[in-house]
Amino acid sequence: MTSPVSELIELLSLERLEDNLFRGQSRDIGTKYVFGGQVLGQALSAAQATLAQPREAHSLHAYFLRAGNIEHPIVYHVDRTRDGGSFSVRRVTAIQHGQVIFFCAASFQEHEPGGEHQLSMPEVPRPEDIEPAPALAPEVFARLSTKVQRWLSRMGPFEFRHVYPRDELNPPKRPPFQQVWFRLSERVGDAPELHRALLAYASDFHLLGTATFPHGISYYQPNVQMASLDHALWFHRPFRADEWLLYAIDSPSAQGGRGLARGLVYDLDGKLVASSAQEGLIRVVADAAAAARVSGA
Repeated sequence: MTSPVSELIELLSLERLEDNLFRGQSRDIGTKYVFGGQVLGQALSAAQATLAQPREAHSLHAYFLRAGNIEHPIVYHVDRTRDGGSFSVRRVTAIQHGQVIFFCAASFQEHEPGGEHQLSMPEVPRPEDIEPAPALAPEVFARLSTKVQRWLSRMGPFEFRHVYPRDELNPPKRPPFQQVWFRLSERVGDAPELHRALLAYASDFHLLGTATFPHGISYYQPNVQMASLDHALWFHRPFRADEWLLYAIDSPSAQGGRGLARGLVYDLDGKLVASSAQEGLIRVVADAAAAARVSGA
């Protein structure tokens, strides 16, 4: 059987149709629509494939416009916006059924030295000192909606260990902060481009959910509607996605049916390797049927 990690790497390995045109498949990971991290990772993979110079992605800024259909592939068109002396910029448009569902701009730079500083990593337990989350009791699992059952029953390519776990089925109100250790569940190759695409994929997990903490709600609840609106990601230092990384997330604001979340990604040595930010739709609606109509957001 193909492992979840092999499936993810295949998912991020796009089919090249023409010089600037790529096609990516979709995977059902238990969400009703295409997972935002999939589109982020595939778009970055497409942009990286058009670079003639050895330049590294340092930032990505994206907007999610429409929900993607998991039953159909996505076509990515890359505009080679600029190739300068040390920077390159690519604009990537994701198209499905003739409609733009997503676009992003990604910037790349040749390696060069410069001054360095960073915020210190939070003092948290090491991942090996945190027990993996226990499985739900069968009688509890049986009472969940089909959406949540599909999400919880999948064997994903990443392992997550929450420093301060929250009961997502009966969420308490708590401050909008969380720290999550994560890593790819198998070792993979050394290509930095692959590890950046993998981190782009993983950066969409747990980020927006942090904005729900003060309100005692979660994505698992049938009357809660959530969707990513945008996503920004900055790469600071080399890292491996198959080694433990700490995602330190906070949410400074929620208003107008939207929540903002920010994340800092550290390696085991405490080096800040990436940062992220995302605003997303968060609505508590009358019933589950209304929550399902996310595509009309």
